[in-house]
Amino acid sequence: MKSLLPAPDSPLRNGSFLQLMAFRLCSILSYQVVAVTVGWHVYEITRNPFSLGLIGLAEVIPYFCTAPFAGHLVDHVHRRRLGMLACLLLAVTPMLLVAVTLGWLPVSGTWAIYAAVALTGSVRAFLSPVYNALFARVLPRPQYARGAGFGSVIFQAGLVVGPALGGALTGFSGKHVAYAAAVGFALVAMVAVRTLRVTEPAPPPKMPVLRSIAEGGRFVWGHQVLLGALALDMFAVLLGGAVALLPAFIKDILHQGPEALGILRAAPALGSICVASWLARKPLERNAGRILLYAVAGFGLCNIGFGLSTSFWLSAAFLLFSGACDGVSVVIRSTILQLATPDEMRGRVSSINGIFIGSSNELGAFYAGSMARLLGLVPAVVLGGFVTMTVAAVTARRAPRLKNLDLTELH
Repeated sequence: MKSLLPAPDSPLRNGSFLQLMAFRLCSILSYQVVAVTVGWHVYEITRNPFSLGLIGLAEVIPYFCTAPFAGHLVDHVHRRRLGMLACLLLAVTPMLLVAVTLGWLPVSGTWAIYAAVALTGSVRAFLSPVYNALFARVLPRPQYARGAGFGSVIFQAGLVVGPALGGALTGFSGKHVAYAAAVGFALVAMVAVRTLRVTEPAPPPKMPVLRSIAEGGRFVWGHQVLLGALALDMFAVLLGGAVALLPAFIKDILHQGPEALGILRAAPALGSICVASWLARKPLERNAGRILLYAVAGFGLCNIGFGLSTSFWLSAAFLLFSGACDGVSVVIRSTILQLATPDEMRGRVSSINGIFIGSSNELGAFYAGSMARLLGLVPAVVLGGFVTMTVAAVTARRAPRLKNLDLTELH
């Protein structure tokens, strides 16, 4: 009978790696619980859908402004201490929102909520660079591919569990309890990174901040494999914005109720978790570039199928497979990011990755809504799928090093 214990070379036997996963999971849960609860909170006050859009704007603008400087700091200061500070500030947002909800602060309207969300946007700019920098310190290079798979599973699990938990706590116990739970998750993440046993690298030579940021940008721009992988992922999310239009598809195309929306929203994450779990056990080495391109093209094809479907369960299946394709893309991109980046530049490169990827969901939702208004629901999604497939084809032609990449070349 097969042993249920992890293999001797598995990252799951590494205690520091497990602590890093706890840091990642708890920080994601804190952020996701706040995101769901804030949406309900703001709409409860305003009853205006436009106010929900302002939540994303209040977060994205500070994120963009902070991300380049966050990467510089991760590369030049103590990474664990910076992670602790980020988690502490992540806890401040729900603390403020608890005070607003219970009337402890003499404020009215929504401006204080938007201010708290803006703080979250700035803090979130530090979380991924800290995670990626510590990831490379707790695992040996041969385990990066497996570690990226487990990290993707944790990330997707947080995206599924966090909103569900936030909604349940808000519905059954009240907004203040949901916000308090988010505080708890952030503090657990802080303890996890505080007790993490890892060596800190020697800091790179000191240089002016803007010059340091520009150096990171030049590195990414001059690295065909890394730039191609980041651009592929960004355009796939940006153009394949079917998820943003799910409420409209549920009502106007599939003629289902709100309970069906939860199933469709969970389907991509479920597909991604399944694939990431498989890749964590069977990491890709050969033909990774071709598989990445096929995965992005498959993502576009699934979006076309979803756009044309009039059957609820067929639509759910297309979204499940689109999540599987996205899971392949995420794991390969994460592995390339770790293997291709020098240790002294991990913070800056991770921040550039965050700018590429972190903006895609919000901009993708805006793009999808705009195209749906111009062309209609179905044509907008189908066109986005075709354009995504075109991007994969153009990348295969313009980035031959990415197309022919074996991950063994980066070890």
